[in-house]
Amino acid sequence: MTTAQLPENAQVYLVGGAVRDRLLDQPAGDRDFVVVGASMEQMRDAGFRQVGRDFPVFLHPHTGEEYALARTERKSARGHTGFVVHADPSVTLEEDLRRRDFTINAIAEAADGSLVDPFDGAADIQARVLRHVGDAFVEDPLRVLRAARFMARFAPIGFTIAPETLALMRQIAHEGELTDLAPERIWQELAKALRSKRPSAFLRSLRDAEALRAILPEVDALYGVPQRAEYHPEVDTGVHAELVCDMAAALAPGDDLIGFAALCHDLGKSLTPAAELPRHVMHEQRGIDAVIALSTRLKVPAEHRELAVIACREHLNVHRLDELKPATVHALIARCDGFRKPARIDQLATVCEADNRGRTGFADRAYPQADELRRLHKIAMTVRSSDVAEGLSGPAIGEALSRARIVAIATAKSGAAGSESTVQP
Repeated sequence: MTTAQLPENAQVYLVGGAVRDRLLDQPAGDRDFVVVGASMEQMRDAGFRQVGRDFPVFLHPHTGEEYALARTERKSARGHTGFVVHADPSVTLEEDLRRRDFTINAIAEAADGSLVDPFDGAADIQARVLRHVGDAFVEDPLRVLRAARFMARFAPIGFTIAPETLALMRQIAHEGELTDLAPERIWQELAKALRSKRPSAFLRSLRDAEALRAILPEVDALYGVPQRAEYHPEVDTGVHAELVCDMAAALAPGDDLIGFAALCHDLGKSLTPAAELPRHVMHEQRGIDAVIALSTRLKVPAEHRELAVIACREHLNVHRLDELKPATVHALIARCDGFRKPARIDQLATVCEADNRGRTGFADRAYPQADELRRLHKIAMTVRSSDVAEGLSGPAIGEALSRARIVAIATAKSGAAGSESTVQP
C-alpha cells in the first residue's frame, strides 16, 4: 500500500466499501483509508491535500484517494450534520469503526491483508444481514435512507435488514428527524437506489420502517389504492410502482433518469376519487401536479422532472399507439419536444415498456409499442424543413413541416402490420 511520508508510528488501513465489496465478491469501487496515529498538521506536512478547512479528510498527493484521520463523532444538534468531530493521534481504529453505520462497513484491512473486524461485519456479510454498529445509529437520520439504499443494491444477493436495526429505523421515523434531512441528500440517496438493481427494496425498506411517508409521501400514498385486477393482477398501486421501478432498472441499468420517471408515472392514481375505484380515469392528468411537487421539494434535476411529467402525461397514449391517428402521433412527439430533443422519445418508450411489463405475470410479455414509437419518430425526423421550405417563409414553413411529417408517419403506419394493443386503465 503506497502512502506519502507519514510519521513512523502512523498506521494506515483500507476501510469501508472497498473491504465490504471484496468480501462480497462485488466490483471494486473507490478506495478509502483511515489513518491512526497522525495529526492534521502531519498529514499536511506529508503533502496530503485537506478537504475543507476543519474536517480531518485528505486526498493523497499522488493517487487522489481519500485518507481520513481516525475520529469520533458526538451528536450536538438534530439532523444529519449536527455532529462535533474529534480527531487526533489518540483516537483508536476501533473507536473510528464504532462511529460507522453498519457492521459490513465497519471492517478495516491492514497493509498485510489482515482484517480488523471488532463488530463481526464479516459474519454479517456471510449471513447477508444489514445490521447497525451501535446505538449511536439513531443519531443520524440519513442512515435510514442509507439502509434502504443498501437494500436496493444488496437485496438481489439475499440481504435483509436485522430486526433490531429496522426497529431503530422506525424510532428515527417516529421522532420526526427525517424532516430535517436536506433535500439534496434525500435525492442523492434516491438516485443511487434508482441506479441499483432492485429499487423496489428501497421503497419497501422505507415503508417497513414507516419512513416512506416522510421521504416520498406521493409514493407512499399509492399503497393500498386498488386497480382493476384484469389489467393489474398485483391490484395494489404501490406494488405496481415497485414492479415498474425494478423493470426500469432491468431495461435501463444504472439510469436514474428512466428510474425516476418510472417511479412517478402513476402518482395520479392516489388522487382518484374513492367512488371511481378501482378505475383511474384521468389519472395521468391528475398526477402531473404531484410529480412537479415531488420534484420541486427534492430539488430534482430539471431533466428528470421533465421526463417524469412527460411519462405521467403520455404513458396511456403510448400504450394505445396503434390506435392513434398519424396527426395524434405527431402531436404526441411534439408535446414531448421530441423533434428538438430526440432522446426523449427513446426514454419515454423505455418508461412505458417498464410500466406495461411491471405487472404481476407480465414481465416477459412483448411490448411492441416501444419500438414502434421509436420507428415512427425516426421516420418523422427524416423530414427536414429544407424539404418543404421552398417558396415559404415564417410560420408557413413550420406548418408545412408538420404536414409532411404527418404524411410520413401515416405512410409508415399504413405499411406496418398492426400490433396487439395492451391498453391499461
